[in-house]
Amino acid sequence: MTAAPPRPHATGSRGVRHSPWAHVAQAAAALGAGMGVGRFVYTPILPLMHTQAGLSAATGANLATANYVGYLIGALAGTFLPRLMRSPAVLRSCLVLLSVSLAAMPLTHATGVWLLLRLCAGVVSAVIFVIAVSSLLSHLRDHPAHLPGWAFGGVGAGIALSGALVLALRTIADWQAAWWASAMLSALLAVPAWFLRPEPAPPSASATPAAGAERRETGPRTHRWFTALFASYTLEGVGYIIAGTFLVAAIDQSSPGWIGSGAWVLVGLAAIPSSALWAGLGRRWSRPSLLLAALGVQAVGIALPALIGGVAAALISAVLFGATFIGVSTLALATGAHLRFPRAVALLTAGYSVGQILGPLVATPLLRHGYHQALLLAAAVVLASAVAAALLRIGFPHHMPALGHPVVRAEAAPDRQSTGLGTAEARAD
Repeated sequence: MTAAPPRPHATGSRGVRHSPWAHVAQAAAALGAGMGVGRFVYTPILPLMHTQAGLSAATGANLATANYVGYLIGALAGTFLPRLMRSPAVLRSCLVLLSVSLAAMPLTHATGVWLLLRLCAGVVSAVIFVIAVSSLLSHLRDHPAHLPGWAFGGVGAGIALSGALVLALRTIADWQAAWWASAMLSALLAVPAWFLRPEPAPPSASATPAAGAERRETGPRTHRWFTALFASYTLEGVGYIIAGTFLVAAIDQSSPGWIGSGAWVLVGLAAIPSSALWAGLGRRWSRPSLLLAALGVQAVGIALPALIGGVAAALISAVLFGATFIGVSTLALATGAHLRFPRAVALLTAGYSVGQILGPLVATPLLRHGYHQALLLAAAVVLASAVAAALLRIGFPHHMPALGHPVVRAEAAPDRQSTGLGTAEARAD
């Protein structure tokens, strides 16, 4: 009797077997450094810079915008220079540049230099994000959905760790020490991320002309669903980044000083399991339905500190925001990959980036009287994002046919291998 073939595992170019959990840990470290620290440590440090470095609210918003402009540049690089997103050397260079840009922040009080440093941090954060997510979607495509979800939890771990650092330092050190500590944390996370394997190069088009022809002839047209997804994710970029930038400062206005930083740590802790949990819910509900639910919960969480105030509202807001904002990204990017839209991750990240640039700009006029009006605006924009997600649900192609096979109706059995981020796409809404 012939032995059954072994279950496939991810392998490198020399056929070496790799543990999927090792890949998850490496991607989580990359996302923790690039996003959790590189981007979001600015949120708990912002109040310290207001009080200790004389930073105005408008200048704080401008620094945030500079970071988001850089993020857009990095996302566009992923769209137009896809070979860069498959280079280990590019990933490693970005990890080094990220730590350097963080460590350089306390070396000056010049606003122009700060703007350039946050711009640089935004560029490399986006490149790290696109490389890490593309790696997850390719190498873990046929593994259980919760694995990539835990990798996305690296963002939450980075937020929680950097937030805890700032919370600990705020009573014994200053804003400069907070930046240096965040640079050290980013460097530590870069060590396991150093060995992450990027997405492999696609097969040569000339080598598989028939497959390409079959895809064009039999594959469903997904442009209208991707358009709704793109609109929803771009609006989410506007709304979530206002909260992600000003939530701590808004809580500080009406609560004891430690509550704001403590709430940000809670955001990170809630974010760690969120993507895996949302992926698990995908066994019962479709991604468009889950995306709609996550956006609705997030809007409530953002509005709570402005509508109610107090410690309890601040902590509940932190949990709801942390439990949804990474989950929304996971669901949106996995939906784009499911639709097989070309360069979906990079395009969606670019739209998200545009939204993040617009967020602080539209919120700045509302900051004259504090941050609560800005949070209400953010909640309204996230609700608009939920409306676009509701449109995505109309006739959504839950089951995508394999290449070269005829199109299957949406009511067909679940497609359990469309991507690694969610499995039951044909569940009823």
